[in-house]
Amino acid sequence: MNVVLEKEETDIKELVDSLHFGEKVERAKELLAWSFERFGDNAVVANSIGKDSLVVWDLAKKVNPDVRGFIVTTAYKPPETVKFMNELVAESPNLKIYKSDREVGELYKTDPDKCCQILKVEPVRRAVEEMEVECWITGLRCTEGRTRTDFKEIEQRDHGLIKLNPVLLFNEREIWQYLALYQVKVNPLYARGFRSLGCAPCTTISTGDNERAGRWLNTSKCGGECGIHTQPLKAYTNVDVDSIDEEKIHPEQVASSEIHKEDIEDR
Repeated sequence: MNVVLEKEETDIKELVDSLHFGEKVERAKELLAWSFERFGDNAVVANSIGKDSLVVWDLAKKVNPDVRGFIVTTAYKPPETVKFMNELVAESPNLKIYKSDREVGELYKTDPDKCCQILKVEPVRRAVEEMEVECWITGLRCTEGRTRTDFKEIEQRDHGLIKLNPVLLFNEREIWQYLALYQVKVNPLYARGFRSLGCAPCTTISTGDNERAGRWLNTSKCGGECGIHTQPLKAYTNVDVDSIDEEKIHPEQVASSEIHKEDIEDR
């Protein structure tokens, strides 16, 4: 792997501006190739079926046509999203849908954090366990919103689980550039003006620099996170995520192939 991964947030920001589109695409492919080489089938794409995840899914299939993935859905997704999800799964048999069976009523009005915990975080934890995920691959971007500026391309925020963010350096224009160039189908809700998609009651069309400003509008979560990127996903290990030393995974070691799967497992 030839990519030199940076540890500092300032370096990541510099890379966002200094690398051109083609370089970012190749970098993402190299990151994905590393994950499949190290973790095999246990490197799994968490596909939100949003624009960023669709880029990751398309890139991942180019690198590894047999890549596995999972989608977490809820009873509150818009009809357009449900239809698009079903069409995508019909085309991609390696995509598995997870959904909570718990009834939450209008909990999103009174306690959106708890609602997301039940409908999103818990199914993701189940997917990670059932699919024996060792490296989960996401569509996170550091320019997407105020809550996504401190992520790295390769992370260990959870004991025994590596997180790969291959399109971290892409900006919104470059995501749409990729989707257009490679003719990747997207949710029709984007054509109506949405920039970030979630559950229908908690997602509105918004403008401005923050792509996620329309999420959980008029609540304490406005523009924030559902929890899957901020909480431990292997909760059954009873590990305090705040106590994990992220520097145990050294990006320069990963880049030079000096770190091995068994080394990560031992930590």
